[in-house]
Amino acid sequence: MFTAGVLTASDKGAKGERADESGKLIALELEKLGYNVVEKIVVQDEIDEITSALEEMVDRGINLILTTGGTGFSKRDVTPEATKMVIERETPGISEAIRHFSFQITKKAMLSRAVSGIKKDSLIINMPGSPKAVKESMDIIMPSIEHGLEILLGLTGECARK
Repeated sequence: MFTAGVLTASDKGAKGERADESGKLIALELEKLGYNVVEKIVVQDEIDEITSALEEMVDRGINLILTTGGTGFSKRDVTPEATKMVIERETPGISEAIRHFSFQITKKAMLSRAVSGIKKDSLIINMPGSPKAVKESMDIIMPSIEHGLEILLGLTGECARK
């Protein structure tokens, strides 16, 4: 069983002015897939808060970290920048798959600045901010993510034999 963390970047959510529907949905979907959700946090749209929370989850050895919010064009949308400050290696195919699939539903998907990448034994993926887009994105990527985590952690194929 892989561990998972959910980080919601939302000024209103962090202040308790808005319910964290997307974060709750991510956690629920991960649990349905057998992930052990060990962290769920809401932070303000501040680079320092986001990077600090991501670094803490990586240091705890959380295998999969999904973020929601902060990937658009607003001046407060800084989740991709924070994520890039944390990751060691990018995994562009994941974010490209989300955008490609989402583009078939809405042309506004091209406006996503989401990124994904690896640090140590953690895979970090920026997800959209809306619950509908989160569900659609998870449906497209999650079937492959388990295999990616197995490779990252040396649990499959050639990696497991070394």
